Amino acid sequence: MKLLFSVIVGMMVALELCGAQTIFPYRVGDFEVFMLVESTGTSRPGILIGADDAQLQRYLPAGTYQSETNTFVIRTPDRILVIDTGFGGAIFDSLKTLNIGPEQVDAVLLTHLHGDHIGGLARNGQSLFPNATIYLSSAEQEYWTVTNPNQGAINALAPYKTRTTTFAPNQLNESRTSLFPGISAIAAFGHTPGHTMYLLESKGQTLLIWGDLMHVQDIQVPVPSISVTYDTDPAAAARIRTQVLQYAASTGIPVAGMHLVYPAIGGIRLENNTFRFSPSIQR
Repeated sequence: MKLLFSVIVGMMVALELCGAQTIFPYRVGDFEVFMLVESTGTSRPGILIGADDAQLQRYLPAGTYQSETNTFVIRTPDRILVIDTGFGGAIFDSLKTLNIGPEQVDAVLLTHLHGDHIGGLARNGQSLFPNATIYLSSAEQEYWTVTNPNQGAINALAPYKTRTTTFAPNQLNESRTSLFPGISAIAAFGHTPGHTMYLLESKGQTLLIWGDLMHVQDIQVPVPSISVTYDTDPAAAARIRTQVLQYAASTGIPVAGMHLVYPAIGGIRLENNTFRFSPSIQR
């Protein structure tokens, strides 16, 4: 039955890729991972902090960059998980393509509470994932609902009041406590006060879904010191970005991001003292 599901999904994804390329399938051991494109377009680099003219000319010679927002679905042997919900538009079409109904999703793991990551949680006061538990870092929930209350975040979480689990994410290089078998949360504070990455591990394979560690990969991969105006703490965001790139390059762990461009999964290497990103091929 599992093999039949994989074959059917593979056929549907292949058809989808012939069009707008909105779904990229990937495997991490026993986990089926699907990167879902929520939106894509072209943007100008006005959001960058600290980029000089030489860097802009070298890495963004056209004066623009491809902008993308992604979400992820993980099917483990035991459950279906969603990581972020984008704006709440294309994600539901993509789930339908994968033959997954919102009611089948067991948990939604949030990297942070910006609108382009929680837009698919609720509508008109009703939860759009009726059986899912929300997972997010306690620091993130505290900041956006108490310290610096944001009505969009409050409204998105409200229907899940009795179905919300908060946690303190692990640090990058410490022993990890799992949220689910093979899935752990790792702190990447800076973009927001509780910004969280998720590490998948199954049968010796791994994938680090790093959320909004960066927004403009063409320049922020080679020059991780450049932050964006969306970062709550640009200096902290630059520090953790550099640390994660060093970690990924030294360990060979594949990475994935909500604002990397399709396929949004790949590897980091250090070449001539400069970080490079190599897009993955389907596996």
